[in-house]
Amino acid sequence: MRDFKSLGISEALAGKLREEGIVQSTPIQEKAIPFVMDGKDVIAQAQTGTGKTFAFVLPILEKIDRGSPHIQALIVTPTRELALQITGEVEKLIADMEDVHVLAVYGGQDVAKQLNKLKNKNVQIVVGTPGRLLDHIRRESVDLSHASFLVLDEADQMLHIGFLHEVEQIIHETPGSRQTMLFSATMPAEIRKLARTHMKDPQYIQVEKTQGPAETVKQIAIHTVDRAKQGTLVQLIETHRPFLAVIFCRTKRRVSKLYDALKVNGMLVDELHGDLSQAKREQVMKKFREAEIQLLVATDVAARGLDIEGVTHVFNYDIPLDSESYVHRIGRTGRAGTKGLAITLYSSKDRPLLDQIEKDLDIRIEKKNIGNMEGKEDQKTSSGKKPAKQRERRPGSTSTVSGKQSNDKRRGKARQERVSLNGPVQPKREEKEATTRNRGNDRTDNTKAKRNTAKRKPGPSKTAGAKPKRGRR
Repeated sequence: MRDFKSLGISEALAGKLREEGIVQSTPIQEKAIPFVMDGKDVIAQAQTGTGKTFAFVLPILEKIDRGSPHIQALIVTPTRELALQITGEVEKLIADMEDVHVLAVYGGQDVAKQLNKLKNKNVQIVVGTPGRLLDHIRRESVDLSHASFLVLDEADQMLHIGFLHEVEQIIHETPGSRQTMLFSATMPAEIRKLARTHMKDPQYIQVEKTQGPAETVKQIAIHTVDRAKQGTLVQLIETHRPFLAVIFCRTKRRVSKLYDALKVNGMLVDELHGDLSQAKREQVMKKFREAEIQLLVATDVAARGLDIEGVTHVFNYDIPLDSESYVHRIGRTGRAGTKGLAITLYSSKDRPLLDQIEKDLDIRIEKKNIGNMEGKEDQKTSSGKKPAKQRERRPGSTSTVSGKQSNDKRRGKARQERVSLNGPVQPKREEKEATTRNRGNDRTDNTKAKRNTAKRKPGPSKTAGAKPKRGRR
């Protein structure tokens, strides 16, 4: 890896990076920065977490005309979270540059506030989501006629969310002389068509041939059952004790349900999904960045492009539906060469999905079980009592004794069984045989008694009214 000065980055910006602990470039930065500095259009295919942001931000800051009041660089992102992240990185680098300004425009924030900043500041760099950018273009509050740089970040995700048409509308608002940079983890046919239509002889960069998870992320899949998921996750969190962890669920409802459960367990946790207001989402992200909370339960869309330093673990509480989502999720950890751990919970019905992910990415994920947790769950009913089979009469108990005596005998035998260290006390063979004989004798005696009773039917006595003979009793 090379240092940034050897890539054409000034000492001023390289010094800012050193203050952030960044000394050497990543592979995508090393390959892309020289082309961007030379004014070439670039298509960069690299998995998430490889440092793509600096690959386009650093050259833009080097080449921007600080004295111009016009918007010179437009960075389009699929989500507001990613827009805020990129804006934050730019703000750190331009902290000492009074004549350079950056503005994030996205839905959910007051439009008037954004309009005020656009009017009162000479904003050279705009970072925004497609919908809000088109809103400003229609209001004529954003003029892209002087834009020299256009960046389409996470292009495949903009396609996935359904923003491709809006992106093309935005592209038509920029000059044909612009320099275009497209960054994407994957290259679907629609993205390749977009590149052919709107880019001029682009330089194609691919960091890894197989777009799989980063090698620095250890991957484990743990088999469980649906009813044991929460307990398994709590056990994993207590075992691994992550510094920061993102927990992915498939739906907003499941995010909220899991958030409540973890909170009850006394964990520092918050939730992130599309139903939250923008102010709440920003508040949650701020708390997570500053490690005020350690666990973030999120949906895929809400966490798209999430780039937080210090995320040590990713938990797939619900298995992702495809390999691209899997790569995106576990890419939240192991950023920029650091180590991370990704744990996926799966049930037997999820196994085909897990097998398909392994096949698509040409990887083998280590499979594990959490002790006998599933067996323990099976030993309990919903009321927490033992199953009916374990409450049945023990071998050797007598059923011929009735009433209070029978209950006393059963209670006595139950006490014997509880105090026995070797399991239920079994009657001796002689006792069993005697019990069997007694049962037979009892039945015989009872039968004879019934027959005799039947023969002596009640009727009038022959001696009724006669005086009893003397001497007879």
